[in-house]
Amino acid sequence: MIEDLAAWNPNLRSKTAIRTGDTRHFVDPSIGTAILGLGPKDQTNDLDTFGLFFEDLAVRDLRVYAEALDGTLYHYRDSNGLECDAVLHRRNGSYALLEVKLGGEKAINEGTENLLELANKIDTDKMSAPSFMAVIVGVGQYFYRRKDGVYVIPIGCLKD
Repeated sequence: MIEDLAAWNPNLRSKTAIRTGDTRHFVDPSIGTAILGLGPKDQTNDLDTFGLFFEDLAVRDLRVYAEALDGTLYHYRDSNGLECDAVLHRRNGSYALLEVKLGGEKAINEGTENLLELANKIDTDKMSAPSFMAVIVGVGQYFYRRKDGVYVIPIGCLKD
């Protein structure tokens, strides 16, 4: 019912302590909603809780796609509170930084700020820069690239 997501340990410029504990996600987010007895209206009335279930859904899908790309999915969290919901790391050493947000300009901007802050902490003398950074959102038909280089990708576009 629950699957752990291991911590990613990049080479950083600073001596920031990286949290190495796994995070846990439902294999199927509907399990959590069923246990709590939540229906669609309950979730739209509590977007914070719905966002957690959406993150589980996105992580589940990203794991499948990561395996198809000969990669592994991780998460990142440090002692300063900086987080990255998912890091897709491929065997060839390339990686992508991914944030998961339901959507909305404010949430997308927050996710983008986290991604850019983490990317700036990575010691690119010891490892490559991210291949790309993206905020995965809940709605939309098309993905786009922001001026800062971060992609905004609706979850429905991942299959394509």
